[in-house]
Amino acid sequence: MDVHEYQAKELLSGFGVPVPKGAIAFSPDQAVYAATELGGWNWAVKAQIHAGARGKAGGVKICKTYNEVRAAAEGMLGKNMVTLQTGPEGKPVQRVYIEAAEPFDRELYLGYVLDRKAECIRVIVSKHGGMEIEEIAKSNPEEILQVIVEPAVGLQAFQARELAFQLGLSIKQAQSATSTIMNAYRAFRDCDATMLEINPLVVTKDDRVLAFDAKMSFDDNALFRRHNVADMHDPSQQDPREAQAAEHNLNYIGLDGEIGCIVNGAGLAMATMDMIQHAGGTPANFLDVGGGASPDRIATALKLVLSDTNVKAILVNIFAGINRCDWVAKGVVQAAESVDIKVPMIVRLAGTNVEEGRKILTESGVKLITAETLAEAASKAVEACEAAKSAA
Repeated sequence: MDVHEYQAKELLSGFGVPVPKGAIAFSPDQAVYAATELGGWNWAVKAQIHAGARGKAGGVKICKTYNEVRAAAEGMLGKNMVTLQTGPEGKPVQRVYIEAAEPFDRELYLGYVLDRKAECIRVIVSKHGGMEIEEIAKSNPEEILQVIVEPAVGLQAFQARELAFQLGLSIKQAQSATSTIMNAYRAFRDCDATMLEINPLVVTKDDRVLAFDAKMSFDDNALFRRHNVADMHDPSQQDPREAQAAEHNLNYIGLDGEIGCIVNGAGLAMATMDMIQHAGGTPANFLDVGGGASPDRIATALKLVLSDTNVKAILVNIFAGINRCDWVAKGVVQAAESVDIKVPMIVRLAGTNVEEGRKILTESGVKLITAETLAEAASKAVEACEAAKSAA
């Protein structure tokens, strides 16, 4: 789960990471009021979306008057912002963050990521802040400094100090940076984050270190114990189909293909997508209905897949282990009867009572295409997809 910049800063601030003063606004009037409350004569108006590269897309404006603040907020709110990280569809801007724009001398990069291969947290810093880490790695790979955190002891103060001095900071600046690195690590660890990026981490003219921007992602499986983080979820930043799937406890990820997939089990779903690609087609989604492929869950999954207008065929691939194929087949038939399906649907069943299940599908009277193997199902799905496209 991702959160907005202002939410990430709220969390970081709670762990002692210094951030500029700021306030959230949902309208131009609120933006002006926030600027007056913050005081000063320079403010940054930042569009709040779950994506980076906002500055290049006009999502960050430096303003010197209240009229400029209002104009900047009006130009962002209610619009879809397209950045290098959103894709062509963009993301809706429903709020802006008004922040006191403090002058600074240097921009640095500070990041934390859960390294699954090394099974530990990796801390990454660079002297080149204010730009994407991929650009830094490409143009100045030697300037990327990294530390592996031993899980048993956590990040140590001497490691943070080494990083601070390697960034070329003075003693006073290094003290502030060491504290920030340690506190940000604690925020990452204690909030069950999977990624934290502070870019830029700036050094002010009076030797303070501030988090000027912040991005955080969290482990969805740990949200049950992080209610303060879970409450920050913003459904508007999700694919509407993924938000709908989450409401029904379905694991769904939208893709750009034309063959909708309804499968039970994440591994089988991945294999199904691979087989569709191998047969010459493109999967429209990853969808795992879980172990209980009940009529209601199948019907919900069908509606979800059909909500994608790019879908030209649907492949249902169910392996019945604890469940029985005859019970699953009845569920598929009931779901097919309750949902208006206007595209070809291919059904492949395997597992317990598979013969009884196939018999139910054949005798149901519902217009289905059956297959015995996954390879056969994928081939038939691709053929049906191509036929549907030709007929259109």
